[in-house]
Order: sequence, then C-alpha cells, then structure tokens
Amino acid sequence: MTITQLQYVLAVAEHKNFTLAAEKSFVTQPTLSMQVQKLEDELDVLIFDRGKKPITITEVGEKIVAQAKNIVAEAERIKDIVDQDKGYVGGDYTLGIIPTVMPTLLPMFLNAFIKKYPKVNLIIKEQSTQTMIKNIMDGHLDAGIAATPLEIEFIKERPLYYEPFVGYVPKNHRLASENEISTDDLDVNDILLLQDGHCFREGVINLCKASKNRHGDHFKIESGSFETLVSLADEGMGMTLLPYLNTLHLEEDKRTNLKSFQKPTPAREISLIYHKSELKIQITDALREVISSIVRGAIAFQDVKIISPLAKN
Repeated sequence: MTITQLQYVLAVAEHKNFTLAAEKSFVTQPTLSMQVQKLEDELDVLIFDRGKKPITITEVGEKIVAQAKNIVAEAERIKDIVDQDKGYVGGDYTLGIIPTVMPTLLPMFLNAFIKKYPKVNLIIKEQSTQTMIKNIMDGHLDAGIAATPLEIEFIKERPLYYEPFVGYVPKNHRLASENEISTDDLDVNDILLLQDGHCFREGVINLCKASKNRHGDHFKIESGSFETLVSLADEGMGMTLLPYLNTLHLEEDKRTNLKSFQKPTPAREISLIYHKSELKIQITDALREVISSIVRGAIAFQDVKIISPLAKN
C-alpha cells in the first residue's frame, strides 16, 4: 500500500470515473487503474463497483476512502512540518472567497500579500460558503474567507474583521428623512435582497424584525449583485442593505442615500476558515496578518452586533 495508491483511490471516489480521475491526477488512465487494482488485490476487497455508471463505492470502500483521506492529509503534514521548521512561507495555496466579499476585499490585500510573500502561489476561487466547506473537507481548498459563525466541527474560524451593515435608502422611501435607521424600522418585504445562496441575504433576513411571511400587493425582486440592488432602489423599487466596504466606491450622488444604523451597529463577521488539521498554517497566518492589518485601516467601527449568516426558521 502506498500514498500514491490512496491518492488515486480518492480521485476515483471524487470523480466516479477512472479516466477523469487519471486526468486530474496527471497520470494515464491505465496507470491509475492498475494501481487501484493492485491495492484492491492486496486488501482482497473491492473498493469500487465498476459495473455501475457512474462508478459507485462499495460499503467497505466507503470506510477505506474515509481512512485514506486521513492518511493522505497526515502524509502532507510531514512536508508542512519541515516547511514550518525552516520558516518557509511558500508553495501553492488555494483560497476560496464568497461572492459578497471577493470584489471589495481582494483588491485591498492581493497586491500587498504577493509582494510580501512572493514564494506563495496564491490560487483564488470565488465560491459559495457551502461549496467552500465541502472543498475544505475534501482537501481542494487550503482555506476560505466567509461570513461566520458556521458552527462546523472540522472547521476552524479566525475572524479577520467585522463589517457593518449600511442602509441604502432612496429619496422617495419612507425612511429617507431619518438621520439613522434602526433594526426595528426594517421590514423584510420592503428590502431588495440578494438571491438565494448568498449568506448576506440570510444575515439581512435575520436582522429584520418584521414577519417573513407577510405579503403586500408588491413584487419580489432578488439579484446576484449589490450594483443591481442599488440601481433598483434608485428606481423607487425599495431600499436595500449593503456591506460597509461596498459603500466606499459609490458615486457621490449615491452616497447621499446611505443611512447608518443606530448603535450597536449590525455587522457581519468575516473570517478565515480552514480545516482543523491546520495544514500550511504558516501561509494561513501570513494571509490573516496581511488582511487584518489592511482592513483595520478601512473599518474603524467598534460598537457592533454580529448578525449570524445561518438561516433561522
């Protein structure tokens, strides 16, 4: 039994296809198939049922795959230990970022990070929180940046910053005359929301005091971008809520529509999340230090109340 064989087993388990698993593992399909077969012969069990399309994992195969994940992760830790002992901060590092954070945060820290740590090959992917969690568990992401808390056993969370919510209230809205707005003023049926799948949407819904089930004689609009929500609000379709960093680059005439919340200001917690095994922790620590130091200069709010991104019934 070899680490390479276990890596091939994990590739087949993920892709349910020997050809695709070989492609992703950068080997030929016969080579990968032969190594998986050798492992099955050695163990005298079938890990995969090749008679089904797509390939399925046998009952004992499920247990072998689970253990293989642990063994491969621990093998990778050996190189990680050596890198840490040498103080080396370098190598490939794959980072996921949720869509409502990526456009504002990435331009703030990316250039500074790659200049300070030129030996790190940073691979960045925009992903939803649920996709990110699965990819961290499967070893396809080294870390992610997401709204927390997530309350997942195998995930560690290290807060980077707390980003306040800001109201975007057009001139014709019922709250336009208010200097500040309160969470008691909010009605979920009066707010333009991001579409399902965005954790900021759940945060807004959790923030609203009004019933989620009350419906008036109005339409329902959901969008995937804050820019669209702002444009719709300008057309008199309602108000919306924005993360603070999204307000920094609004045009001057639009900034007059911004309304701060009464303190404690509702905010979302943005954290660096990663597997509890802490592989490549030296790069994770470096990333956290750079991001935290930069964002601290942009967000000076102190008195905040963290709004959960988790859906509430």
